Amino acid sequence: MTGQQGVQPARDKPAPVKPARVKPTPGDLGIDPAELDWDRSGDGDGSIEVAFPVSSRWARGDWVLMRVAGDPERRILVFDRNEWVCFIDGARNGEFDDAC
Repeated sequence: MTGQQGVQPARDKPAPVKPARVKPTPGDLGIDPAELDWDRSGDGDGSIEVAFPVSSRWARGDWVLMRVAGDPERRILVFDRNEWVCFIDGARNGEFDDAC
């Protein structure tokens, strides 16, 4: 204690940890990827495929799915509308040019 009796110096408290946001999977959204129409960037393995599922619960474009053709693990990325708009904006404005 310093100065005043009974007053203790403030202690730094760690910032509260925010829980990680868990993205939904196609299954969480009730989407069967085999039933979707996929748009492709090209032919063969390695092509990017994009689908815009529709549902009575959301409008076309509220969820966007993307995958790589021929991926043995069959991974699918799920974007919400805002994420997709930001991704497309970045691609149009050259944000990913250095990755090529």
